[in-house]
Amino acid sequence: MVGLTLGLCVMAFAFLALGMERHQQAVLGRALDAGRTRGFRIAGWCALVITLRMIVGEAGWAMGLVYYAGCTSLAAGIVYGAILWRQRARA
Repeated sequence: MVGLTLGLCVMAFAFLALGMERHQQAVLGRALDAGRTRGFRIAGWCALVITLRMIVGEAGWAMGLVYYAGCTSLAAGIVYGAILWRQRARA
């Protein structure tokens, strides 16, 4: 279950990153239109909420929040590292 949670968190943070113009430039080389940017932000937040609900439903509030905090921290680091790698590979 933690692996699925981590995967969904990575996806959510990737969507949130693509909802920012700076990261769009780094990853895609161009900025997206406002509708797509808003869509990425909404998808990212929805994925984080669904992931929280899923892990808390499985492990309970006490351990579920611990797993969720760990997975979101690791996922944010993975996405940040991938964006840095992609940006440096483009340069």
